[in-house]
Amino acid sequence: MIANLPLWINLLFITTVALTLTIFHFSNSKPNKLSVLILLWSLIHSILAYCGFYQNTEVFPPRVGLVLLPVTFFIGWACRPKAQAWFLKARNTKISTFLHIVRFPVEIVLFQLFVYDMVPLLMTFEGRNFDIIAGLTAPIIGICYLKNWISKKVLLGWNIIGLCLVLFILFNGILSAELPFQQFGFEQPNQAILYFPFILLPATIVPIVIWTHLSDIISLWNALKLPPEALS
Repeated sequence: MIANLPLWINLLFITTVALTLTIFHFSNSKPNKLSVLILLWSLIHSILAYCGFYQNTEVFPPRVGLVLLPVTFFIGWACRPKAQAWFLKARNTKISTFLHIVRFPVEIVLFQLFVYDMVPLLMTFEGRNFDIIAGLTAPIIGICYLKNWISKKVLLGWNIIGLCLVLFILFNGILSAELPFQQFGFEQPNQAILYFPFILLPATIVPIVIWTHLSDIISLWNALKLPPEALS
């Protein structure tokens, strides 16, 4: 864990991880096997980060690739047309939209990590991180969709914007980390993700957020292509 970091920051982040996993579980019709797999994945990387495994940034290829590459492959595999049936059937977009609320406490944590010199300013809402917009609007959009005040087209548009926001800060976060291809944040690199519990940002929270956006976009797009009588 990061030395001298107030306990409440760690606890807020761990609570945010738990909230992310909980909403994901219920918005996908309680997929027990998948949820257990995600928990095991999170536990493995938590242990590695706690033991300092990711803090060695001199090795090549970078050890953080063990976090990024498997989840990227899984998301790509799960979005294949032949693999979409399971989430199209299980997904409840009226619940999944609320998952993005977790992006607000994440932004609070990132700002505090900047204050304690563990991430660059560009990773916060005072820099290039506009992801807080999705976190603040998620409960509004979620309630409006729940009460049928907005259409599927509006929700689809919001998901596309939200996906762009999270991908933008993801790439900025990767390119500001202490890696061979670092491009930003040389005055204060993105070090926090190499420590427990913040390794769970790229390992768990961000993949779930991206996956939820992508799968909701696919689900909503498919629904909008159906004839009107099929949507009633």
